[in-house]
Amino acid sequence: MLNFNNTFVTLPEYFYQEVNPTKVTNPSLIKFNYKLAEELGLYDSRLEDITNIFSGNIICPGSQPIAQVYAGHQFGHFVPRLGDGRAILLGEVFDSNGYRKDIQLKGSGRTPYSRGGDGRAWLGPVIREYIISEFMHNLAVPTTRSLAAVLTGEDIYRQEALPGAILTRVASSHIRIGNFEYFAAKDDTEALKLLADYVIDRHYPLIKNDTNPYLSLLGQVLKKQSLLVAKWMSIGFIHGVMNTDNMSISGETIDYGPCAFMDYYDQNMVFSSIDNYGRYAYNNQPKICQWNLSCLAEALLPIIDSNKDHSIELCTEALNSFNQDFKSNFYRLMIGKIGLDGELLEDFMLVQDLLDLMQKYKADFTLTFRYLSKIVDENNDLSSFLKLFDEEANTSSELNLWLSKWRLRLKSHNLDLSKISHRMDLINPAFIPRNHKIEEMIEKAHLNNDYSLMNDFLEIMENPFQEQDIFRKYFFAPENKALNYVTFCGT
Repeated sequence: MLNFNNTFVTLPEYFYQEVNPTKVTNPSLIKFNYKLAEELGLYDSRLEDITNIFSGNIICPGSQPIAQVYAGHQFGHFVPRLGDGRAILLGEVFDSNGYRKDIQLKGSGRTPYSRGGDGRAWLGPVIREYIISEFMHNLAVPTTRSLAAVLTGEDIYRQEALPGAILTRVASSHIRIGNFEYFAAKDDTEALKLLADYVIDRHYPLIKNDTNPYLSLLGQVLKKQSLLVAKWMSIGFIHGVMNTDNMSISGETIDYGPCAFMDYYDQNMVFSSIDNYGRYAYNNQPKICQWNLSCLAEALLPIIDSNKDHSIELCTEALNSFNQDFKSNFYRLMIGKIGLDGELLEDFMLVQDLLDLMQKYKADFTLTFRYLSKIVDENNDLSSFLKLFDEEANTSSELNLWLSKWRLRLKSHNLDLSKISHRMDLINPAFIPRNHKIEEMIEKAHLNNDYSLMNDFLEIMENPFQEQDIFRKYFFAPENKALNYVTFCGT
């Protein structure tokens, strides 16, 4: 079994409420991440014990289950009290590298913050988060992890009866911008200091002795988030619900609700059923991230400096660095995707020209970059690459002109073209969790108790950069580019 402790409960009781998971009648294990379990020190546990622990039926020694309280800006509107409405933090463990990790159950029943909800999750969102979070991890994107998925043996009711499920989520912590906003809204400076000190001790101990550690905290979160969003966008990921209560202080991707990966490139792409105005569209993600960080800065104002005007000046200066940090990260990542090395503006303009062509001709985001590695040599066959674009592009001089400029720039590196191609294949994934395949995966599991597609993709995720013929059916987007894919929140 896991040996828990819980440092969050050393904070005053008004930071959380104690609550046990609601026991379920007939739990069964869907998936268990044995590799992650080993990293967390969960050895030689019986299947029955694993099932009962991660359904909430057994509370391990040292666990003090709690639900955290926080606030949040949801689609720009402030909600002063949210909190963990369907998630319960079991406690913390140390992984094999000595890092402290939260273990949390999602969908484990009502909490004091459920606001009339049942605190449950159904199977579909549990499968989605399990697959996508682990995929993100394998692409080196900072993220929460998935340890276990359990069927509860009980139906939950939305528009219809659906199979209930619980996801066990692992994170560096579950502290969000919204935790700070909650106490700022109450003008509770003492609580803000306690929370900030806790976060610094846990996540950013090197800034503890800085002249102004709370300003340094804002700077550290800013750097983590600017890199995170750049990584999202470099793989065509759209979070879908970038509310401040879904932005982690540790800089990890958290809360995989209405998220999805783009098939064809569209900078205005939105998948979420509730994002009617495109607030969290693909291209808006940097701007929204900075906006969310400004909410964190506003919450921290009273503890950064007692002089409010000076505090605002300091925070504004920090926030103004976001755009440059994001651009530097995004430029570097995208330039690498086309086989170049560095952060030259002229190279990024080459990337931007390609994105413009992809937008114009509805090219597949993932495969465009993947197939570029196959045509670094001008003698290679272009046909597969050109098929990614609308037919009009194939007769256009624009695409050929771009390819000529790109190849000329590659040659200026004076590297063997095969080495460039290999380097690109280590950066650009061959596979992503295609939306239509995720839906097919959920449907088979829901209707037929068939987890074969899920098993396939878990195997693919072990090396998403390798083209595996046996999994060719997961490689391509659906043929209908007009397909209007919609995602929903996990509740």
